Amino acid sequence: KTRSLLSLDWMAGPSNDGGVSWADLRTSDEGMPSVSTTAQTEIEDRIATIWGQFRSGDDGGAVITEVDEEVLSRADHVEYLRAGIDRLGRGYTALDASRPWLCYWITHSLDLLGTDLTSEENARFIDLLRRCQGAEGGFGGGPGQLPHLAATYAAINAIAVIGTEEAYAIIDRNTLLTWMQSLKMADGSWAMHEDGESDVRGAYCAASIAVMLDLAGDGLFDGTPEWVARCQTYDGGISAVPGTEAHGGYAFCGLAALALLGAADRIDADKLASWVVHRQMRFEGGFQGRPNKLVDGCYSFWVGGVYPLLQPLLKSDSTLYRPAYLQDYILRCCQAPMGGLRDKPGKNRDYYHTCYCLSGLSSSQHFSTKETGSSACDVLRPTHSLFNVTLPKADAIIAFFKERPL
Repeated sequence: KTRSLLSLDWMAGPSNDGGVSWADLRTSDEGMPSVSTTAQTEIEDRIATIWGQFRSGDDGGAVITEVDEEVLSRADHVEYLRAGIDRLGRGYTALDASRPWLCYWITHSLDLLGTDLTSEENARFIDLLRRCQGAEGGFGGGPGQLPHLAATYAAINAIAVIGTEEAYAIIDRNTLLTWMQSLKMADGSWAMHEDGESDVRGAYCAASIAVMLDLAGDGLFDGTPEWVARCQTYDGGISAVPGTEAHGGYAFCGLAALALLGAADRIDADKLASWVVHRQMRFEGGFQGRPNKLVDGCYSFWVGGVYPLLQPLLKSDSTLYRPAYLQDYILRCCQAPMGGLRDKPGKNRDYYHTCYCLSGLSSSQHFSTKETGSSACDVLRPTHSLFNVTLPKADAIIAFFKERPL
């Protein structure tokens, strides 16, 4: 069974030799419809219409059409992202506690697209992020808000993308380290904020921040790899805390945290591979976050980003998923008509999905040389598999702080 999963026999796709057709890959409710199967059928109907526009052959297409023209609406995405720097719609008031995240989603997306920020844009981001930093360490979701590990991760990543010494200089590493030490739990887990919940997101955010800023020494992560390893579930995935349901986002956070801490071998890689290969949807090509859930563009990174970390741990060199199918889903189904990317057809664009669809597209484009679904003009800058900022930006901030130990 393991060999079959890793060789992708289960997702061979349609062929012209009498094998399966695209229709055979659609979900069947087996005569017992439910809310879940109805929703799945509806999204497959939407995507079937899209597939019919560019696949060839019977039943909507037996092969993926070779794409030579530009499919990525790069200029539209840049325009959408830059508009968000100047003004956000009233709907974004709900994200008042996510301002560093908005900074990160926008700056990273622009960087992936090959668009550099202007000096004025850099100054505006730096000013906001400086005001989000707490007096006792860490960054909050907005000026004057409670410092939070997730907001701090987003702020540090945004600063890395800006990539100037002026941006680096706003980080108070002394208070940041003291604040982080206060969030470390006795069992090795990490609280997200003072008196907050502890889960695998905290372990990843803390590890990413500490490695990027050269703060990971002095036993700061003692017990953390062991705790993260206990989050692996009976079916091979990784959950928020030990004993709960596996989820694609937690799979990335858990494995990336272990890799950052030099402890990726603590996970059962074969079991994780068995779980993660089943998250790519056979008909849609994109990923779901959990079994029996719908495809969602954000998992292009949260699940797709697991593969570059997992592949070196496996004895098999088989490609664990179909990058071309994922790229088809992102480029054909997730691009909004006026720029920006979305969860799935029928949903609205937003900066979160724009960031993680593009991050997943970049990861898939640079992960495998065996299969690609993008033309050369659609290739993005490569993103770092652990930090999810572009490679030069990750290298630059790490080198800067390594030369300036506390």
